Amino acid sequence: MSDKLEAYIAQLNTTEPIKALFRQYGLHYSKLAMGAVMLAMLATLLTGTIINVAIPQIMGSYGIGQDKAQWLSTAYLAAATVGMLTTSWMIQTWGIRLMVAGTMTLFMAGSLIGGLSPNLEVMIVARIIQGATSGMITPLTMLVIFQLYPPGKQGTAMGISSIGAVLAPALGPTVGGILIDAFSWRYVYFLGVPFSLICIPMALLFLPNRAGPKPKIPFDWLGVITLSAAVTLLLMAFSNGEREGWGSDIIITYFVSALISGGLFIYWQTHSPSPILNLKLFGYVRFTIFAITAFVFGAGLFGSTYLIPLFLQLVQGMTPTDTGFSMMPAGIVMALAIPFCGRMADKYDPGTLISWGAILFFLSFYLMIGSDANTGFWTFAWWMCIGRLGISLAMPPMNMGAIRSVPMEYMSQASGVLNFVRQLGGAFGVNLLSVALARRTEFHLDAIYSTQRGDNVATVEMLQAIQERLVMTGLPELERSVLAMQHLATGLYTQATISAFRDSFLIASLVFLLTLIPAWFMRKNNDTAH
Repeated sequence: MSDKLEAYIAQLNTTEPIKALFRQYGLHYSKLAMGAVMLAMLATLLTGTIINVAIPQIMGSYGIGQDKAQWLSTAYLAAATVGMLTTSWMIQTWGIRLMVAGTMTLFMAGSLIGGLSPNLEVMIVARIIQGATSGMITPLTMLVIFQLYPPGKQGTAMGISSIGAVLAPALGPTVGGILIDAFSWRYVYFLGVPFSLICIPMALLFLPNRAGPKPKIPFDWLGVITLSAAVTLLLMAFSNGEREGWGSDIIITYFVSALISGGLFIYWQTHSPSPILNLKLFGYVRFTIFAITAFVFGAGLFGSTYLIPLFLQLVQGMTPTDTGFSMMPAGIVMALAIPFCGRMADKYDPGTLISWGAILFFLSFYLMIGSDANTGFWTFAWWMCIGRLGISLAMPPMNMGAIRSVPMEYMSQASGVLNFVRQLGGAFGVNLLSVALARRTEFHLDAIYSTQRGDNVATVEMLQAIQERLVMTGLPELERSVLAMQHLATGLYTQATISAFRDSFLIASLVFLLTLIPAWFMRKNNDTAH
């Protein structure tokens, strides 16, 4: 046994199974273990955004509107939100090896179910499976880094893993677009299968077993059930409110049931011997402020990755591949900026950095308000880059500030709760922006149709011009009239859609402007008082 290896192991604050694996594989073991975890994270995070470029094709395949199709994103995010809170229990109960292998097996099953799904309902179930497994894997990276690397090398490892975590959702639309154009939208699901087939044996070979006997920690089933019910019912109320009527019995039932489920969850978490979510953290004012800000930024990040691909395909007529490539520059900017912004977080007040990040994200969406079918490729890509730069500027100080706002014994829990809140914000961001888009489309359609009367000279002249062009086709007059009306209706719907997207971009920009308020209360001191 080399002295160098033993010296390295001596620096680690880790478990005996990991030490044994170091002795088996040598100094390069950390790279093998991180490779297994990173591959699992890449596979699960990639599926988070890859579906967004496929939504127009899925809408066409099943004849549904975007109010239903958005559940493919919302269900994933909601499941991932709850899944994050189960990671700690699963690792303590099963160990990292079996946890990752089992989770990736479940993820592969969800991918196959999604690719073979005969209807939207089965596909949503597949997205729930993918989301839950993604949530379980996401918090694992930091834990593994702290056990595989000594203190002097943990920062570098975290920086590398952060780049992978950022690139995965950024590359999702690009990879998805290529698969859709080359094959079909079903392959955005099948992509998870080869990743899983490689990751599962790597996990069984290179990840550690549980250290010591299996602890008797009860799983907080009641907490998971009540939290899942509260989140799902609330999202269902928002997504169906426009169609069913906000004052209808079913929507009121959804809201009341969500309120009751949320109340039961909060009550149980304060009385459970092993709560899935430590609510004591929200007793620290600074942590609560950071959590509110993380919720909003999560809503903007995931909401934009849902809204922008729809705009590029429905309004600008881009192919899925072109849509993916148009989003790639922003992802690359974010990946390059995050390590640099992380170093800035050590030097500058978090409130200042978060404020500038919010301003940049506001500016990004505000510029999009002027977009239409003729907006240039690089113009829109540049606007997205501004927003992703804002996210890069805000995320590191947000994470560090939140963790530093609580006492030492709560730091590990604070990290998990902050990820949970950000993911929850993402679920609501996708849902509410989808609702806003649907409502504003109907509003603008009603407003435009109200002007299309028989005495509208512009409309009459347009219909006559279209019919005159159709004379050359040799069609009867009645068919020419019908085709002219269809052409006019398509044009009016496109106009209403553009206006609705502009309104949605405005709503998103104003929400980010509001984050300047909690950022103002973030002070340079690290006071952790209640």
